[in-house]
Amino acid sequence: MFKIFLVGLGGFLGAVARYLITGVLWRFSPLFPWGTLLVNTLGSLSLGFIMALVSETLLISPAARLFLAVGFLGSFTTFSTFVYETSALLEGGNFWLSGLNLAASIFLGLLGIRLGALLAYRFFL
Repeated sequence: MFKIFLVGLGGFLGAVARYLITGVLWRFSPLFPWGTLLVNTLGSLSLGFIMALVSETLLISPAARLFLAVGFLGSFTTFSTFVYETSALLEGGNFWLSGLNLAASIFLGLLGIRLGALLAYRFFL
């Protein structure tokens, strides 16, 4: 039951963080989903960092991994929103922006995973 609580609490906090970040960025630029791109990039970087620590050390406990990786980051990042926003750009005839969103999200997500792991290895492993 405690594991479910950790995932739920992390999920709640991740969803709130995503809502706040995307809301702030939407006010500055409603034409492109910068908020989703940012949270997915930050989430990828964070997940790469956390999983490198989990796989190589005991610095992050199994409970902390559940809270951070499964709960918080699972809720903070959102593939479904990414796909919905890309689809909306396509439906609106914004082919260039939809392609930019696809390419940037995939590239920055992959870069984030690698950079997060590199940071974990550099400073903790």
